[in-house]
Amino acid sequence: MQMTDEQFFQFCQENRDLRIERNQFGEISIMSPAGSETGNRNFNLAGQLYVWSEKDNTGICFDSSTGFTLSTGAKRSPDAAWIKLERWNQLTPKQQKKFAPICPDFVIELRSDSDNLQPLKEKMQEYMQEPEIQLGLLIDRKNRRVYIYRPEEKEECLENPDTVNCDPILPGFVLNMSKIW
Repeated sequence: MQMTDEQFFQFCQENRDLRIERNQFGEISIMSPAGSETGNRNFNLAGQLYVWSEKDNTGICFDSSTGFTLSTGAKRSPDAAWIKLERWNQLTPKQQKKFAPICPDFVIELRSDSDNLQPLKEKMQEYMQEPEIQLGLLIDRKNRRVYIYRPEEKEECLENPDTVNCDPILPGFVLNMSKIW
């Protein structure tokens, strides 16, 4: 079923308990709410990003319930995201209210126990096609790996890191993995 952007937004509003995304081909993915353990881990990483962002004061962060419209037309909701203030402020108030037509500068995806890794990697590759994206992290708790994505670079994999340094894109932001593992 094809939906306009407005219809898709309304569909998402009417189904607030679900995480709904749409890829660049218009295919809809419906994800159930996260389990309690994953929700706690996601809250922890979003909290770490928020604390850093408040100190840094050069951008704003978003939680997993936020949808963004990518240049391909895909509607994506990363588990946590950050956008530079000057980019965010270029949007109109109307654009900021719905699924903003902007790709975050930084995204984090956290793999739940029920998630298959390959679709998440494909989602990260979709983000990396966007000209604005600067850094992406895919956290695979099941295998204790962090996949790092940077524009025009090969995916990097860290095995069981204690921390993940997000310099220079997010100066001084070091994600502490102890509460996420």
